[in-house]
Amino acid sequence: MLFNSLEFLVFFPIVIALYFALPHRFRWVMLLLASYYFYMCWNYTYVVLIVSTTVINYIAGIGIARSRSAFIRSFYLVMGLVTSLGILFFYKYFNFFGGSLNSLFAHFNIFYRVPAYNVLLPVGISFYTFQTLSYTIDVYKNQKTPEYHFGIFALYVSFFPQLVAGPIERSTNLLPQFFEKHKFNYSRVRDGIYIMVWGFFKKVVIADRLSEYVNLVYGDPAGYGSLQLLLGTVFFAIQIYCDFSGYSDIAIGTAKIMGFSLMKNFNRPYFARSISEFWHRWHISLSTWFRDYLYIPLGGKRVVKTRWYFNLFITFLISGLWHGANWTFLIWGALHGFYMIFAIWTKNIRQAINNRTGISRLPGLEHFIQVVVTIVLSWFAWIFFRANSLQDAFLIIERLFEFAPGSKLNLFYFPTDFYAAVSTLILLFIIELLEERYGLWEKLQRIPKTFKWVLLILVILSVFILGKWEDIDFLYFQF
Repeated sequence: MLFNSLEFLVFFPIVIALYFALPHRFRWVMLLLASYYFYMCWNYTYVVLIVSTTVINYIAGIGIARSRSAFIRSFYLVMGLVTSLGILFFYKYFNFFGGSLNSLFAHFNIFYRVPAYNVLLPVGISFYTFQTLSYTIDVYKNQKTPEYHFGIFALYVSFFPQLVAGPIERSTNLLPQFFEKHKFNYSRVRDGIYIMVWGFFKKVVIADRLSEYVNLVYGDPAGYGSLQLLLGTVFFAIQIYCDFSGYSDIAIGTAKIMGFSLMKNFNRPYFARSISEFWHRWHISLSTWFRDYLYIPLGGKRVVKTRWYFNLFITFLISGLWHGANWTFLIWGALHGFYMIFAIWTKNIRQAINNRTGISRLPGLEHFIQVVVTIVLSWFAWIFFRANSLQDAFLIIERLFEFAPGSKLNLFYFPTDFYAAVSTLILLFIIELLEERYGLWEKLQRIPKTFKWVLLILVILSVFILGKWEDIDFLYFQF
């Protein structure tokens, strides 16, 4: 079931009505059943995987907490990690690594082939696996007491607003909220609707319209010129941002209506002044997960410089692999790791250049240059993220520098969609700039209620009129 579908527009009001109508002690049951139904709408057989992951980590958490033996505690931790990651590896990575090994064997004339399995990638498996792993690790590190209520723990793993594409919630934030009694609150419901509608606007008005152009040029990069490929790359950078942040907004707004607070997952990343800041603004729940459960345990920056570089690089490399079983994602992650290390290497040189040229005395210009450089670097890396293969990615980069414009720039089936896309992109930039500079959301909170509802109705109408209602999957469902 997609957020941008008729089924959800029927499902969600029913869930909200039942949630507030039921006594508090029964709400978790209804939410758990609704969450499993929501997930089973994609493929009902894969509910077995999410239930298995839930049971394994539930047992692991209790086993860790009840044991005083370091060996037994480690055993339960390893059991949770190995089984959860094993399920993830089989469904997401087995064929990728098997195919890579087969290519390596063929190169050395080794006549053995790793078998391939025709399995469908379960929706959201990377997200709920990481969510359960963080719980088990936190219990092991004595940062979280185990959850003995199996139903509540199962709801934490499968909570439908953020189940299939995040945010990746921490148990310390989300689990306690299921025990709280949430009353219907007019202001909270209104704010939740605002957030949801803005998420729908970004998804169906902007992202889904841009996807038509992006799919054309990236589907056949040899058939298009440099300007078309450049515009396709720019459009993809905006598409993936609006698609993914749109999902997060809908998830956060959906949960907020019921009284649950999910973590902020995006913070206007294309206004970042460095790649480091970009990752503090982009997919925040994942970047902080890798920071807390991989980068810091490896030693973080509290080690010799070469080891620090290794820790940074391996974290981004694995982050790339998390996104998909393809060499394109590994290169994308490696590029970001290289960007981070290169920024550390050149920090003093860049400061010296800014001082000599006088740029440092013009903070506005320095800020602008830093934002532009960060955009160029991150958008260049998106080429590898979106390309269907490494060969396509290198072909796109090669053709970008051929400066052959192509036959025409407007490739939309309906030419007016091009102008609609550009107009909504300009509107998005203005709104995000106002939020970045002046805190637009806080100012909207102070306007009279009548104007709030008028504005909300106008945005809802624009979503229905301008939106591409074609049940287009969210991009991060494939991860």
